[in-house]
Amino acid sequence: MMKNAYPKLGLARLCRLFGVTRQAYYQYCWHMSDIGTEAHIVLNLVNAIRKDQPKLGTRKLLSIIQNDLIEHQIKMGRDALFDLLASHNMLVRRRKRTPQTTFSKHWYRKYDNLLKDFICSGPHQLWVSDITYISTGDDYVYLALISDGYSRKIVGYNLSENLSTEGCIMALNMAFLQLPAEYNLIHHSDRGIQYCSMAYTNLLSNKSIRISMTQNGDPYENAMAERLNGILKQELLKKKYQSYQEAKNEIDIAVKIYNEKRPHLSCDLLTPERAHVEDGILKRHWRNKEVMTE
Repeated sequence: MMKNAYPKLGLARLCRLFGVTRQAYYQYCWHMSDIGTEAHIVLNLVNAIRKDQPKLGTRKLLSIIQNDLIEHQIKMGRDALFDLLASHNMLVRRRKRTPQTTFSKHWYRKYDNLLKDFICSGPHQLWVSDITYISTGDDYVYLALISDGYSRKIVGYNLSENLSTEGCIMALNMAFLQLPAEYNLIHHSDRGIQYCSMAYTNLLSNKSIRISMTQNGDPYENAMAERLNGILKQELLKKKYQSYQEAKNEIDIAVKIYNEKRPHLSCDLLTPERAHVEDGILKRHWRNKEVMTE
């Protein structure tokens, strides 16, 4: 190919083709240069503030940098600042107040509630399962819990970075390690996809554990699990952790404290571990209490 095969177009000719003058073209270039400079100044101001306040919203940012904008003779309102931050992926992402941990609109089989007339009289008769969320910085991790309905002891738990069934299965396998040689056990949960999945229900069926589930999404149908979530999050866990690993370490400690040191009103102020391991002690406490009140 010959050099300079394409004709060169001068600026004057280009301007005539697009119907603008060279003066208008230069004014546009100067204007865009000014805009670029102003944007650079504003972004630097925002970054300086975000170092200490990374979640500060656009409205509050504008109020803080307003005097600096005046000093630099920059006219920028809230919408313009919003658009500038959006174009640089600097908007603060709004987070739902409570993430949804239960998705029950699925095609897996849903089981009946077996607890309507059930009375728990000893350990390993009823396990109650649930998932709760833990805040870690800008994200959440998910804690799967299994507790004994008689002693309130946490027999299995697992912290996962997502809501996959695997986390619930790991908590279930931990609970299996505590089963005695003989048992007659019901596993109760909500109708979430994790607990209805074949991978989870097959594990229960293989152990001859009966499956029970809530019917109407009413939290009172799984009140024991909701109560456990409340105790852990209100008394033993922080509202937010910096990382998954920090949350995992603290949850290990919290579960140990809950099981071994925290007296439980439902167990006549015994710890869940004592009520669980010393079979019959809870019945004796209740029986003694009845005698004392006669």
